[in-house]
Amino acid sequence: MNIIQQIIPMLAYEDGIAAMNWLCDVFGFTENMRMTDAADRLAHGKLKLGESLVMLAEPSPHYQGPLHHAQNCNIAAKWSTVPYIISGVLVYVDDVEQHYRTAKSKGARILSELEYGFPGTRYRAADLEEQRWMLMQIERD
Repeated sequence: MNIIQQIIPMLAYEDGIAAMNWLCDVFGFTENMRMTDAADRLAHGKLKLGESLVMLAEPSPHYQGPLHHAQNCNIAAKWSTVPYIISGVLVYVDDVEQHYRTAKSKGARILSELEYGFPGTRYRAADLEEQRWMLMQIERD
């Protein structure tokens, strides 16, 4: 078995199908697999960017994502105000400035504007359920 990616993020969403569609439209992922259960909830989803995968699912009808949790918990609301990646995914992209413009124009909540310098140009954004993402372009010598 030829393993390309040793670590694969697995993210939970309240509405996994909406999350898959959003991530494809706004962040440029490509849908690789979608499996729904009898209630038409996302049981397992795979998205690709280049050769890398991210998996998504709706783990339980009782699951609450970061956005919902912050709306109902004062402590979560406080730590959600920082622009940093509290728990999230780092994604390397080829043209981070274009990615930033696209994500911003399509409704991503920008947590930090473009930052330049080591280790690369980057910005932070939250998706439709407030999962946090850092998008980065590595500087080339």
